[in-house]
Amino acid sequence: MLNIDLQGRTALIGGASRGIGRACAEVLAQAGARLILLSRNPTDLQALKASLPHAGQHHILAVDLSDAAQSSQALQTLLQTEKLDVHIWVNNSGGPAPGPAHTASADAYRQAFEQHVVASQMILQVLLPSMRKHQYGRIINIISTSVREPIPNLGVSNTIRAAVANWAKTLSRELAPWGITVNNILPGFTQTERLAQIIQKRAEQAGCTFDEMARQLSAQVPAGRFARPEEIAYAVAFLASPLASYINGVYLAIDGGRLHSA
Repeated sequence: MLNIDLQGRTALIGGASRGIGRACAEVLAQAGARLILLSRNPTDLQALKASLPHAGQHHILAVDLSDAAQSSQALQTLLQTEKLDVHIWVNNSGGPAPGPAHTASADAYRQAFEQHVVASQMILQVLLPSMRKHQYGRIINIISTSVREPIPNLGVSNTIRAAVANWAKTLSRELAPWGITVNNILPGFTQTERLAQIIQKRAEQAGCTFDEMARQLSAQVPAGRFARPEEIAYAVAFLASPLASYINGVYLAIDGGRLHSA
């Protein structure tokens, strides 16, 4: 039996206060990693930190990624103050609001690009020196199956997620010589607040109940159910470990078989 051991590694977890990000924090902490928990809500982050194994070794970073410059500067300050080197980055944040692509405002696209692409690039440049120094880096982007098959009524998200995916694929080739891997996880329908918002929006548009729409969506999944957040986190933990040292530049769909494309 192979055990995932992340002792001696520090991981930055985006969107850590809830959903997939929280599950990643819990699983990586169980594997022994020291965590930097990032999200907008300091109260939620403090509660999460207190619940984790070895709570005293973890740190919180309450920032809003829509302000890329402020977020990257706050991260740089924390790393310098606490003398931390980050080895693992789970690049995860909430997606843009639902809606058709053709009705979205230009500002909606600009704001999403700032939060997901510009902020990612600025954080990358903060983290790269220590990853290169240690010849070890794991950058794991939590994106969406929409990069393979666009999802109806998620116009801005479909566009921006694809941009992040191609940014990451480009990095995977550039950074490989330093022992840094860059991989994309594409979650399918996962039991999070984000999915609940999508179900509610679709239910209102279709004139049905939330539960009826949830049944319609789960029926699209060959597994017959939505994913649990920890099922995404287990894959993240593997990709973050030394066991995955030769897995680089992949798009890993975790969707119960819902995607029609290969």
